[in-house]
Amino acid sequence: MRPNVGILCSSVLFLGGCSSIGPQTISRDRFEYVSAISDSWKRQVLLNLLKIRYADAPVFMDVSSVISSYSLESEVSVYDQYSPPGRGDTTVGAGATGRYTDKPTITYQPLSGDRFAKSLMAPIPVTGILFLIQAGYPADQVMRICVNRINGLENAYSGPGNPHVGNPKFRELLTALRESQATGETGFRIRTTKDGPAVVMFMQPATDAAIASNTRIRELLGLTAAGREFSVLYGSNPESDTEIAILSRSILQIMVDLSGCIDVPESDVAEGRVYSPQRSTEQVQLFPPLLAVHHGSAAPPDAYTSIRYRNEHFWIDDRDQRSKITLSFLMLAFSLTEGAPNQAAPVVTVPAR
Repeated sequence: MRPNVGILCSSVLFLGGCSSIGPQTISRDRFEYVSAISDSWKRQVLLNLLKIRYADAPVFMDVSSVISSYSLESEVSVYDQYSPPGRGDTTVGAGATGRYTDKPTITYQPLSGDRFAKSLMAPIPVTGILFLIQAGYPADQVMRICVNRINGLENAYSGPGNPHVGNPKFRELLTALRESQATGETGFRIRTTKDGPAVVMFMQPATDAAIASNTRIRELLGLTAAGREFSVLYGSNPESDTEIAILSRSILQIMVDLSGCIDVPESDVAEGRVYSPQRSTEQVQLFPPLLAVHHGSAAPPDAYTSIRYRNEHFWIDDRDQRSKITLSFLMLAFSLTEGAPNQAAPVVTVPAR
């Protein structure tokens, strides 16, 4: 009977060791899914930038839910038959079967209808832009990407049909804002008024450098020299010298502008397959491209992100910090738009085993 005891003990140990596989999958699945979704999101944004450049309709497909269902089934059988010595018919046997299944359920949701209009076509809230600056993002980069106009000073725009060369004073304002941000003596806060919460920009310069940059900001924006707080609102032009009117862009406008920076084959430009923004040398110096996308027969293996489009490979160099930051900022800007109406999430039923 000793063989029977050994088999039975092994069976118990096997079943006990496989009692749960859930905890071991958390670390693996969480990071692998995060990496996969992040990489696909970068490639999707780059693809849509290319589609906009080639006058194709952008299409976004969100991963709304990921559910991994695992099951492990095992069966162990032990049998024996024993007779007195000499009979020769003693039998001992054992059997085991097992099955492992992994059934991930990934739900995709296309961006369309009201969600498309509010996520891509609605202007970015001014409060979101200011809070990004307050959080430490460079003021000049945030304003350069997200703003069309501040108190009548126009930003450069490369979109077809309505291009703008940009006002040199806007470029000067970006520099002054960046310098003022570095001193930490200019910021934004929420003030309660009779009409509800309002955003104000305050200036409290205490150093000569801060005083100089804040004085230039006042001059460029036409603000009163006596004020210390200025109301910030959405619009093209202010109504008084105590207001800062910001005309923000939509995500679609940002993508159209950035798509003009993509390097495309000269043959596509010559054949009229893609528009080519016309920028003077002076404009390029004042408003340098924020995104550099290269093309060729194959993307480098260490590219930050790459996509194949129209039989050509397009990529962003992993050593190009400006382009990487711009693409990441564009992905972040999607969360700044007004949320879509509440919708019931799809119900996914996972069988319990």
